[in-house]
Amino acid sequence: MAEVVEDWWKAHVVTLAENTRQGYRIVWTRHIHPSLGGVTIRSLTPGRIDAFRQSLEEAGVGAATVSKALAIVSGVCRFAVLRGVIDANPVREVRKPKPRRQRFVAALAPHGIERVRVELLTAGRLRDAVFVSTLGYAGLRPGEARGLRWSDVRSGSLLVERAVAGRTIKATKNERLRAVRLVGALADDLAMWRELATFSGDDDFVFANRTGGVTSDYDWRNWRKRVFAPAAESAGIAIGRPYDLRHSFASLLIHEGRSLAEVAVQLGDAVATVASTYTHAFIEAEALPREPAADAIDGARVAAGVRQLYVGLEAAANGVAGDAASGEEADARTRTGDPFITSEVLYQLSYVGLGDPV
Repeated sequence: MAEVVEDWWKAHVVTLAENTRQGYRIVWTRHIHPSLGGVTIRSLTPGRIDAFRQSLEEAGVGAATVSKALAIVSGVCRFAVLRGVIDANPVREVRKPKPRRQRFVAALAPHGIERVRVELLTAGRLRDAVFVSTLGYAGLRPGEARGLRWSDVRSGSLLVERAVAGRTIKATKNERLRAVRLVGALADDLAMWRELATFSGDDDFVFANRTGGVTSDYDWRNWRKRVFAPAAESAGIAIGRPYDLRHSFASLLIHEGRSLAEVAVQLGDAVATVASTYTHAFIEAEALPREPAADAIDGARVAAGVRQLYVGLEAAANGVAGDAASGEEADARTRTGDPFITSEVLYQLSYVGLGDPV
């Protein structure tokens, strides 16, 4: 089987995203190769595959990993069928475990999101604060937000066409294009960030790294651990990962009174996925008055004092620009395309954050 896997990998897996290849490699090395790597592929029967499944489960391997292992074996066998090595795929007859959700998702309300953003804004991390807004108020997956270009930011929507995996641009998770409604608060955040960002052309990434490229997976993990987690802890917010902010956007839509299908379209998920994930949220929302997402976010920003922080950031930018315009020393500074914003301000307000050393 190991020999067939080599050919299958070259013909099929090499074209997949880096994260997917890495996941396949781990499962193959840890779980499949020790049991089946030396077995002739013609000797694989449904009974033998089912015994392999049972051995993984008895060893305590999680349902998601068992399911992925069977999917890999099935892909290899399907490849062998196409190459005429075997007549049928033996995995087709084997029961695949279905991973079950271990807990209900917990959606962070706008008041919690704004408390995290206040920590970031207070530290001068404007770009990071806007990144959090994009996850929480547009429901983008982190990879989708990292792949967002300024041309995708429209007057009333965000166009989600791509995502980042590793350092590579790829299609979205479900390979679905979607237009997400752009709430006023997020539109303001993005407009302010674009005025200050060094890379602000239509083809530039909204959350580009220091050199204008995409933030890599390493950058993302580093940011999640060293920037987001401390900010959430300082704000007194219990949130496992930034990805969970996607649930916050879903909750906002549900409490507006949006239908299951409307929420699915905005998230870019199947209706069945949204139903299984947010059933409890729909039930809870039935007993509450409808509230527009814009009102909920604006109320949270007033309570957290975000408006005052924005005024302070703008004043700081204008103040440094005014000083720069009044002296020969300031005139010698490197400037961006905006004659009123110096590189010093841009560094302070933007380029200490996502994708940069901490």
